[in-house]
Amino acid sequence: MSSNIQERIQELRDQIEFHNHKYYVDDDPEVSDDEYDSMYRKLENLEREFPQFKTPDSPTQRVGGEPLSSFQKWFHKVPMESLSDIFSIEELHSFHQRVCQSIQGEISYVVEKKIDGLSISLEYENGNLVRGSTRGDGALGENVTSNIKTIKSIPLRLKNAPPYLNVRGEVFISKENFLKINAEQTLAGLPTFANPRNAAAGSLRQLDPKITAKRLLDAYIFNVQQIEGVEFKTHSDSLQYLQSLGLKTIPQYRVCESLPTVIEEIENIQKSREDLPYDIDGAVVKINELSHRILLGSTSKAPKWAVAYKYPATKKQTLVKDIYVKVGRTGVLTPNALLEPVNLAGSTVSRATLHNMDYIIQKDIRIGDTVWIQKAGDIIPEVVEVDFSKRKGNEVAFHMPQACPECGGEIIREESESAYRCTNLQCEAQIFRNIVHFASRDAMNIDGLGSAIIQTLIEKGFLQKIHHLYTLHQKKEALLTLEGFGEKSVHNLLTSIEKSKENNIDRLLFGLGIRHIGQKAGKILASQFSSIDEIQEASLEDFLRLDEFGDKMAKSLFDFLRQEDTKITLESLKRAGVNFNTLSKRVLSDGKFSGLTFVITGTLPNLSRKEAEEFIQNLGGNVSGSISKKTHYLLAGENAGSKLKKAESLGIPIIDEETFKKMIAG
Repeated sequence: MSSNIQERIQELRDQIEFHNHKYYVDDDPEVSDDEYDSMYRKLENLEREFPQFKTPDSPTQRVGGEPLSSFQKWFHKVPMESLSDIFSIEELHSFHQRVCQSIQGEISYVVEKKIDGLSISLEYENGNLVRGSTRGDGALGENVTSNIKTIKSIPLRLKNAPPYLNVRGEVFISKENFLKINAEQTLAGLPTFANPRNAAAGSLRQLDPKITAKRLLDAYIFNVQQIEGVEFKTHSDSLQYLQSLGLKTIPQYRVCESLPTVIEEIENIQKSREDLPYDIDGAVVKINELSHRILLGSTSKAPKWAVAYKYPATKKQTLVKDIYVKVGRTGVLTPNALLEPVNLAGSTVSRATLHNMDYIIQKDIRIGDTVWIQKAGDIIPEVVEVDFSKRKGNEVAFHMPQACPECGGEIIREESESAYRCTNLQCEAQIFRNIVHFASRDAMNIDGLGSAIIQTLIEKGFLQKIHHLYTLHQKKEALLTLEGFGEKSVHNLLTSIEKSKENNIDRLLFGLGIRHIGQKAGKILASQFSSIDEIQEASLEDFLRLDEFGDKMAKSLFDFLRQEDTKITLESLKRAGVNFNTLSKRVLSDGKFSGLTFVITGTLPNLSRKEAEEFIQNLGGNVSGSISKKTHYLLAGENAGSKLKKAESLGIPIIDEETFKKMIAG
């Protein structure tokens, strides 16, 4: 009996996976939705009745598991390199000439569409999907396997597969599904996504796989990263092999035997760009022969055997209906254009940045003008020029307001800057954006505290300053009376706020929003001072002595720390229990790097400096900005410079990235 049930379950799984492939990969469904749903429900019922036969690769497990608290970091076995961008046929000729200088004989290329999505790595062991991860910085990404499994065009199991297969692909959302998602967001009263790429990236990084599953993600596979037991001569051979395994490979790629053919295909793709069902931002040109790729190798950042030909940003004409000003977290007033809505690069655009008053004067942009707009980097809409041929004479010149439009405070423009700035520190717009910045991922990383929630808490009187976040636990009952604030969401929010108290002080320093003090400066300060108290007591000269601190940064920090409002904020945060000590200076008994001081210099092949610093600090070590006798190791990359010479003169051990990774692994 049990064997018959198990066989029936397996039969249903095979049928569902077959029809998944026909629908999501081949775009050629063979059964109706009702027939598919009937098979799926039968499988669900059987697995519920006989749970001993439920397996991780079952189609019913695509949306399983509980929400995660965070994603685990994952080192890529093969670096996920980025591509060098080119923007003209002349640059393409230069690329071809460089290739010809290194490769003798015939050279063929593969031209593919450059899907505008999020790069992923998939790992299969004995045909089973065991891991899906984001690219991250190319060396270190995030394990998002539970979310990858919700994408129905990605098979959970491959037939006739090798022992190990690691492929690279791109997750994206089609133009049609993007419009559906934004319509649903609007109906639910939620913010809409700016473009399909942002929607795909945000969806893949959802901590709840059930939310990811609703976002209708898709994926194309475009490269073999690593494989056991199979060898290929060309890239096109590898794509055909992946297709035979059931993977959805990059569509309609073309093998080109000459450069003119490459150019022809690039132009063909550009002509069809608007008609494609998904967004692209260029064409990828790759050498087809894999042996040639090995000969050419890579730079520290990108392969020498491929380039991304980026198409010019799409431009559209529209009307400037009005110009309004937004106040940023540092008080800067940024003018923006309110536009007649127009579809641009996959999304409806009704607003665009005008940068600053100098930009408006230089371009002579007026209310009522017909203008050309484009997306800077295919992301941020901006006005690029006025169509003066359509100017009628009744257009209105824009002038910066005499007072802050948010609070009525005084507006100043410093001689050395193009920006106008509100001087009122109590300005509500600044308060809102200060708190948004403070809670952001790179600052205090408070999950669940998005801009809409912050706006509500400010409007209802719960927040006026960043330190009020740490008094919200005292107002839990009042929070529960707010619309949309349920028991679970309030509990999660308060838990996340409480957890943020444990952050290292570099996050706090960055989160305070000090002018000219970014993430890197916060790391430098955390490596040189043992506490916030010590930083408050430091002199201007102490800051000027820090590596990479110039006059502007040092003076901005010094002046900020002496403001009465800053003193009150810091004292309140300290009383609330927010960590004021440099974590790397605490004794961590289980930290491999406990008590060790590292200095990082030069460009590492795969790790960013930020990631290297986080590894050191998470393992109990300290990162310093300068070499001294107290330095234990110098982690050196390319172009190491004077720090390398000083370390050699002092006899300090010098390690490269490979040695560093071995130390991490123990």
